[in-house]
Amino acid sequence: MLKQHFRLSSGRFQMDEDHLKVYVKVYKVNGEVLVAACDEELLGATIVDSEKNMHIYVNPAFYKGELMSIREALEILKTSTQGNLIGRNIVEAAVRAGLVDSTGVLNINDVRIAIYVRF
Repeated sequence: MLKQHFRLSSGRFQMDEDHLKVYVKVYKVNGEVLVAACDEELLGATIVDSEKNMHIYVNPAFYKGELMSIREALEILKTSTQGNLIGRNIVEAAVRAGLVDSTGVLNINDVRIAIYVRF
């Protein structure tokens, strides 16, 4: 089961971006900054949707960088030109922060995936 922490803020519950952890790895190539981030518990997992014939492996070689809070990850994502995000916690936080458009989020068995490029 995926972990989610919530706190009461302004009369409503919101995800606690200081306690949830994500892996973040930064790639810098030819002036581009690609940030790969995944929810902590998804590293090494395979997400499967048999109906759509989809299998996505959350490869540690690609995603396993520094383990940090979602709040810290969002600050790094703000500096990126490209992002590859996997996991409900990091993707929903990126949507709330205005880094990802919710209409571009893929949902595979309740796991959110977002890939973006900024021009």
